[in-house]
Amino acid sequence: METNPIPVVTVQTSPFDDQRPGTNGLRRKTELFEGKKNYLQNYIQSLLSSIDLRDRQGCTMVVGSDGRYFSRAATEIIVQMAAANGIGRLVIGHNGLLSTPAVSCIIRKIKAIGGIILTASHNPGGPGGDFGVKFNVANGGPSPDTVMEKIAQVSRTLEEYTICPDLHIDLARLGRHDFDLENKFKPFRVEIVDSVEVYLNLLRTIFDFSAIKTLLTGPEQLKIRVDAMNGGEITLAKTRLVTVLYQALTAVVCSWCSILLFSILLSVMGPYVRRILCDELGAPANAAVNCVPLEDFGGRPPEPSLTYAAPLVDAMKGGDFGFGAALDADGDRYMILGENGFFVNPSDSLAVMAANLSCIPYFRHLGLKGFARSMATSTALDRVAKALKVTLYETPTGWRFFGNLMDSGRCSLCGEESFGTSSDHIREKDGLWSVLVWLSIMAVRKQGVEEIVKDHWAKLGRNYFCRFDYEGVDPRAAFYLMRDLEGVITDKAFLTQKFAVGTNVYSVERADNFEYIDPVDGTVVRNQGLRIVFTDESRLVFRLSGSGGGAGATVRIYAESFERDPESHNRETQAVLGPLIAIALKISDIHERTGHRGPTVIT
Repeated sequence: METNPIPVVTVQTSPFDDQRPGTNGLRRKTELFEGKKNYLQNYIQSLLSSIDLRDRQGCTMVVGSDGRYFSRAATEIIVQMAAANGIGRLVIGHNGLLSTPAVSCIIRKIKAIGGIILTASHNPGGPGGDFGVKFNVANGGPSPDTVMEKIAQVSRTLEEYTICPDLHIDLARLGRHDFDLENKFKPFRVEIVDSVEVYLNLLRTIFDFSAIKTLLTGPEQLKIRVDAMNGGEITLAKTRLVTVLYQALTAVVCSWCSILLFSILLSVMGPYVRRILCDELGAPANAAVNCVPLEDFGGRPPEPSLTYAAPLVDAMKGGDFGFGAALDADGDRYMILGENGFFVNPSDSLAVMAANLSCIPYFRHLGLKGFARSMATSTALDRVAKALKVTLYETPTGWRFFGNLMDSGRCSLCGEESFGTSSDHIREKDGLWSVLVWLSIMAVRKQGVEEIVKDHWAKLGRNYFCRFDYEGVDPRAAFYLMRDLEGVITDKAFLTQKFAVGTNVYSVERADNFEYIDPVDGTVVRNQGLRIVFTDESRLVFRLSGSGGGAGATVRIYAESFERDPESHNRETQAVLGPLIAIALKISDIHERTGHRGPTVIT
């Protein structure tokens, strides 16, 4: 306990006009948060002030980060401002680190009012990268639109913030820390907790760890490689030397290993992988590589995609490893690869999981309540729902829309095409949980990744699917492109359109701007993406993404085609979807209107 009360200081400030949070909180360039006076403080004050004073006084909040550059400094500011604004208790991960799924888990476990997560997810880190502040509410899920609008309203008129600049906390010291503040009867408490323990305990109640351990350590053990992608907390000045030394040592150690090689591209997830996969499930520590934490993620965007996880893809193509996975910076997105680099499309991954949930004790015990997917995600999940006779919900993009369904007991499993899947065990995407689902399925079925996926296609058909991202588009150009395209597809004449590309003919069945009516509270959400559905069940979807870091807009095009015939399940995705993509380019004029010669990223 401090002997002298810590003063609470009021600082005058001026509002910023760009602090309305988007789908994943407020994401901007790191240099803006770090270098623009009061930028971070203004947003944190707006966030705290958006909570009713009666609820805020004495409440508990959770704070964590993905370890990217500026996280430590930002965490200290959050602690100082939380204390000054009446928060009674903060629970913070060791060294400030908590994955997004772990934050959701802890919020629910301790019944906190919410949690602040410092992450820009799969966006690049470092001084030249992106930084973000995300607020999860009491159910553990992302803020709904009403909360984000309240934060935005406060931010537009903010004139001052309160802070305790003399309050300092050692994030490396586990345990409880109490502080006396001026004009506050009860002490302000900070608890530095094990980043993994609560989350690990939850996973123990979901999975058959003994079955997974046998898969990873038994006589026919699966070969794996853990690539932790250098995420975390050491200084940039040391990154090059440490990376070279660590990778050199790892290369020597792993040269004699014939052990499970499980490739995970991650950052803050290093402690989770070591603790859960190595300590708990038996994978040896030297099966993990690149675990030295770096604030800039080693200079690579921590995004689980074929584009940004190229080292993992190359390693898997050698044929020595049976399973590969990648996680993004805060551990909520993932990618699965099989032997020889067999890529599992995230929409297929969601469908395969849904079809095999009986392999997981949690679902065998609780049963299936329903499935949900975002509108842009392929309809492969719909076919599983129909086969299992459970309800399927189609929502806008954004994890917050799944929260209401889960809280009301309508949904057991949900996912998005952007490499995010989870269940009602928390209210966030959960990459490591998804990896354990796949390992559980493999342990029960005694099959490899490719065999499991192809069996699924043989039973229910294959949904060929891809996404084209056009990043850094001028926001005005993107707005007018979408506006004009909506005018084209909603014209009555469009419903009679037929598009001939080579020998393929596509007839329009329906087209609209997706609108969602929440089945729980009746909330209506409009303008969630333009979609065109053809008579052969093919689809095109166009939408603007709200998950960027502020450097222009991102236009996304999704193409999907269904194939029932197993003889046609081994074709190249781009060859199958080429005609649909040609139609998309023609009706949108996206290259001419944006100045792009092609997509930035293809997934």
